[in-house]
Amino acid sequence: MTGTGIPSPSAERAANAAAGAMPTVDTRIAFAAVTAIFFMWGFLTALNDVLIPHLKAVFELNWTRTMLIQFTFFGAYFVMSVPAGWVVDKVGYKLGIVIGLVVAGCGALLFLPAAQIQWYYLFLGALFTLASGITLLQVSANPYVSLLGDPARAASRLNLAQALNSLGHTTAPWVGGMLILATAVLGAEQLAALSEQQQQAYQAAQAQSVQIPYLGLALTLFVLAAVVFVLRLPALTEATERAARRHHTFSEVLRIPHVRWGVVAIFVYVGAEVAIGSFLINYIAQADIGAMSEASAAKYVSFYWGGAMVGRFLGSALLLRVSARRLLALYAAIACVLLLVTVSSHGLVAMWSVIAIGLFNSIMFPTIFTLGIERLGPMTEKASSLLVMAIVGGAIVPLAQGVLADRIGVQAAFALPLLCYAYIIWYGLYGSRLAPEAPQT
Repeated sequence: MTGTGIPSPSAERAANAAAGAMPTVDTRIAFAAVTAIFFMWGFLTALNDVLIPHLKAVFELNWTRTMLIQFTFFGAYFVMSVPAGWVVDKVGYKLGIVIGLVVAGCGALLFLPAAQIQWYYLFLGALFTLASGITLLQVSANPYVSLLGDPARAASRLNLAQALNSLGHTTAPWVGGMLILATAVLGAEQLAALSEQQQQAYQAAQAQSVQIPYLGLALTLFVLAAVVFVLRLPALTEATERAARRHHTFSEVLRIPHVRWGVVAIFVYVGAEVAIGSFLINYIAQADIGAMSEASAAKYVSFYWGGAMVGRFLGSALLLRVSARRLLALYAAIACVLLLVTVSSHGLVAMWSVIAIGLFNSIMFPTIFTLGIERLGPMTEKASSLLVMAIVGGAIVPLAQGVLADRIGVQAAFALPLLCYAYIIWYGLYGSRLAPEAPQT
């Protein structure tokens, strides 16, 4: 048995053999299969950073309305995380992952009619459906990876899986920039100057620039769902409510300090990370920052997410030697310094200082997540649902930053994520500490 009450992989295989059941795959194969899913939802999430300038120009939106894209996408985490927890409790982690992939695939398919009829609110509906599937993936896959092996290496293991998530984030702006932002968006006056035939050709080109990427993504998600379904992954049902002597309420789980403050930490971290990514293309394109086209600026967003990928590979190794709590606080402090630099400077210094934050974002989500579910046993699933619900910070903080940007400018509005990272410093040093007594399960 492991320290969390989860049977070791060898013990589980022996139990299956004794019961005459089909043996599960090796934990390394299971880990590889699940990390492929981390890549996909990272790709889908970062593609929003490319959709933002595209839809802002197509529908001539201000910053507040534009940030409804992230508000809708990450709002789904808040609305759907508790139902996702129920699903995992009923069907287990493996089928939870399969269902999440199918729902996300259906959301990707909705981009086809949304782009065809050019209706902004249908885009938002497609994003909500897509994010609902990803919510179920988050509730299922994050704790699954944490529990898939030695508990002492849970933070390192989840950081490694999240590095693949960051690879998806890194790839998406390059691919999306080439496909979605390749065609320049015309203003109302320019569009009116075209003939009817030219307008139809233009609208068809705009629709296809969105339809082709999301059709490919939908097909990939359905294929992944089929692969996971046929693989005999370890069930790990012992870390769900089915293994508990009694059922626990969400309020009971929230009374555990490191879970409660972890929920807040996930909220502010995801909010800061998404807000920075959402503004990067337009921020870098400004004449006093990067002075380039939006299509060119999209490539630099890949450096932001690529930094997180590199940082997670490095962090996975560092966390085997350095305290997760101290490393989290150090990285958050460096992010604060970089934000102070970008707010107070111009040109390449302002551009690269904000991009560099990605490197130090790297370990934050997986480390906060593993600290938040530490030593919870059968309460893990409910704590996971609460932590995933807190990803709604990606809806609230960017929207708030959009309101600030409309009033005080994009650059000054980066003061908001600075406050978010300041809280994470506190959480790493104090808020994540375990209570003297382990929670009763």
